[in-house]
Amino acid sequence: MMNALARLARIRRDDRGSMAIETAFVAPVLLILALGGFEVSSMVARQTELQSAAAEAAAVVRAVAPTTSAERTTVRDILATSTGLTAEQITVTEVYRCGTATAYVTNADSCGSGVEYKFIRVDLTDTYAPTWTKWGVGSGFTYNVSRTVQIG
Repeated sequence: MMNALARLARIRRDDRGSMAIETAFVAPVLLILALGGFEVSSMVARQTELQSAAAEAAAVVRAVAPTTSAERTTVRDILATSTGLTAEQITVTEVYRCGTATAYVTNADSCGSGVEYKFIRVDLTDTYAPTWTKWGVGSGFTYNVSRTVQIG
């Protein structure tokens, strides 16, 4: 009996391997936090890139005022080159606002005989799938960035 108690006391004093056990508990949590931080920074960086591209588009629209379909296509192509997006992810459309209305319309005739203001709207759409979606956790999401610039 005394031998068993002495052995138990010796085991309780032995701290070899405790660091490995503590690391086994802490390492997965730290790894998940690091992955989350990386993914969040990637998401914010992409949002910033799209916002910068929309600002670039607004500057191009103010400089050129694309009134024809061919000119709007050129603006779209410039954005596709600078953002890496496809032409399907970028739209450059002519929209109107009637008088003091706050909503935009796509047809100037809907303003009737009232005052109409002409705008160019640039819409950028992109999708992002975080790394953890590969393991079935969560899902990706879609960025939608839009700029509207008055041209007339």
